[in-house]
Amino acid sequence: MTTDRSPLEPADWDTLRRDAAAALEAAISHLEHRGARPVWRPVPETVKAAFREPAPRGGADPAALLARFTGEIAAYDLGNTHPRFYGWVHGAGTPEAVIPAMLEAALNANLGGREHAAVYVERQVIAWCREIFGFPEGAGGLVVSGTSMATVLAMKAALARRFGAAIRDEGVAALPARPIAYASAEAHSCIAKAFDLLGLGRAAVRRVPVDAAFRMDTAALRALIAEDRAAGRLPFVLVGTAGTVNQGAIDPLDELAGIAAAEGLWYHVDGAFGALAVLSPDLAPRVAGIEGADSLAFDFHKWLHVTYDAGFILMRDESALRAAFSERPDYLAAAERGLAAGNPWFTEYGPELSRGFRALKVWYQLRRFGLDALGAAMAGNCRLACHLAARVDAHPALERLAPVALDIVCFRALPPAGGAQDAADALNEAIVIALQERGLAAPSTTRLGGRLAIRVNLSNHRTTEADLDALVDDTARLAAEFGAG
Repeated sequence: MTTDRSPLEPADWDTLRRDAAAALEAAISHLEHRGARPVWRPVPETVKAAFREPAPRGGADPAALLARFTGEIAAYDLGNTHPRFYGWVHGAGTPEAVIPAMLEAALNANLGGREHAAVYVERQVIAWCREIFGFPEGAGGLVVSGTSMATVLAMKAALARRFGAAIRDEGVAALPARPIAYASAEAHSCIAKAFDLLGLGRAAVRRVPVDAAFRMDTAALRALIAEDRAAGRLPFVLVGTAGTVNQGAIDPLDELAGIAAAEGLWYHVDGAFGALAVLSPDLAPRVAGIEGADSLAFDFHKWLHVTYDAGFILMRDESALRAAFSERPDYLAAAERGLAAGNPWFTEYGPELSRGFRALKVWYQLRRFGLDALGAAMAGNCRLACHLAARVDAHPALERLAPVALDIVCFRALPPAGGAQDAADALNEAIVIALQERGLAAPSTTRLGGRLAIRVNLSNHRTTEADLDALVDDTARLAAEFGAG
């Protein structure tokens, strides 16, 4: 007996429903009880070995795959859904996020373009971003994987706008001199990486000194621009940062906008997490001037807790992005009607022809919770940062190493009296590793002024004051434990 059913389709849809329900229950249960388990656990060698098996020739039972997920994957996760995860700038997600993830998979939509409803969802997200940041009607953008990709798109658009569309054919080698960008010494490495990817070279990004609060020194900036012009170089981009990754510092965005305008520079703002402070009335004044950017890069998957990955590039003039990327060969020809309508296509705004429906989870998150609740959660994180800073300042065994601009607190355990800098760094490194390996908390480390700092990022909506009090107590206890040794 033959059948026309594909082997990739369910033999029994009711069985699929039961398998899917079991997976949904496992996902929700994982999130519901995550805080009761250690923040992080090392992955055992037995689990690592299980993922070195050869490629399978036959299929597996869904129940067996779910068992592997719960026992070998979810059991040894990164920990960023735990209330005591403070490392780097990781979003904590929301339990409701499993819903749009399922719906996105069911549609399997390609957001390269064409005429279908998913296109209009992304266009609404773009319009909301324009509204959120106070950009003009002609502004536009694109949902991308994250700020790193958004930065590449912005720098490519800035090149085309500054040096003309011909640069797409002739490349940067045809330029009469070296194009130069300016970013603070605390700016994210994605700026230099974008210049590397575009063939401009990382050295083309001038690192501008910062002040005592880790904000760009505008006098030093002006001097560097004058120096480059005198040397025959081509200044074309100024990058301001709304929330540095080390300390959360915010450059003087308003002043930078004025300098960029006076010098004829493209003004880009890296707002990976800090830009969204505009959603809180209490925090918005800290990022005043962000609305003056020519391009703004930020992430939904950080402080908005959209699941990975989801970032955004917002352009003051959407035509600049389109001029940098648009390609419509015969097989992608535009049409006024039918499936090939829906113009312009999103593929004209970036390098990807095939694009996932990332916009759905962004749209769902914003509609589910609303901007006010999301902004209030951010303000709550900043209040927690102030609480932690006060606890550190009051503790005789701890020392804060940077001002608190948003939601990042950098501090260290003081070394024993007379201890050398290397010994102090080793002590704090050992404390962080012990916090992680014992499952107590998951901060990260960085260096400030040559000193190793314990870095606590509070973009986690699940964190409470009690969690931070425990972090202070555990840090001091470990300092005494290791210092005594």
